[in-house]
Amino acid sequence: MDYARLGSTGLKVSRLCLGMMSFGDPSLLDWAVSEADAEPLIAAAVDAGVNFFDTADMYTNGACEEITGRILSKLFAKRDDYVLATKVFFPAGSEGPNDSGLSRKHIFAAINDSLRRLGTDYIDLYQIHRFDPETPIEETMEALNDLVRSGKVRYIGASLMHAWEFAKMQRIAEVNGWTRFVSMQSRYNLINREDERELNPMCVDMGVGLIPYSPLARGLLAGTRVRSGERLTVRGGGPTRYERPEDYDVQEAAFSVAERLGVSAAQVATAWVRQQPGITAPITGATKLAHIHDAVASLELKLDDESLAELEAPYLPRLLSDLG
Repeated sequence: MDYARLGSTGLKVSRLCLGMMSFGDPSLLDWAVSEADAEPLIAAAVDAGVNFFDTADMYTNGACEEITGRILSKLFAKRDDYVLATKVFFPAGSEGPNDSGLSRKHIFAAINDSLRRLGTDYIDLYQIHRFDPETPIEETMEALNDLVRSGKVRYIGASLMHAWEFAKMQRIAEVNGWTRFVSMQSRYNLINREDERELNPMCVDMGVGLIPYSPLARGLLAGTRVRSGERLTVRGGGPTRYERPEDYDVQEAAFSVAERLGVSAAQVATAWVRQQPGITAPITGATKLAHIHDAVASLELKLDDESLAELEAPYLPRLLSDLG
């Protein structure tokens, strides 16, 4: 396993991040993996050298954080041996008027709940899950800064927003001498490349590490759904934003390249993301051991110019309404 600094920080993370969203309460989510079944998957990632794990407070109403905390405490000798990331914005089981968003009240309540569920006294990377248009940016950034100063959080990151929103938040932090975001977690893959226009190059210029999620486009690039409409997995049968004819053109290109190289399409799709400018570590989920093996194997795959051209040729821009 190779390790890289997260953006311009001194924090070193594995070049692959394990997304924990699949692990939770099956009674709340039909494709969630129970704690007993999750442990061998996480152990396989740890054995491969993964030290970077991403969750969120709202995943199955906090059950994901609880599972994450218990299993990681078993697999690592000490807390400082791994990098733990979680998020704040959405409700995590409660639906009161102050149980979501990025107000100072909600951020302070959410961090304490996450620390309790994760069984730790600090979060390495605390990320805002969305931009909050209802809360003054100054309030949000000062609250996040206070968490860092308190020792409850080491670094802060952001997720899924427009470039201008991220730039404004960074600027407000800078002029006030507050902690700035060190990472951006966006939805970026062969079928959704819109962040190449502004957000990704801006983050590279700022020294912000890119840790994109959904490298397989909700499984489409691994073949969980096909053009005819057939759904091959439980999650693949759920709602998806990837249903355009041209999305399946990209899928077919991924399978063509994979066949030529003698690897899986999932490896090809994840390797493509990892090779893009500014990428620190793609975030990949898993519900089976094969998913861990594919993700780890993708680290050894170097796509040549011919393969890159074939993969990128079918892409067509997406509407803004597709990106929410």
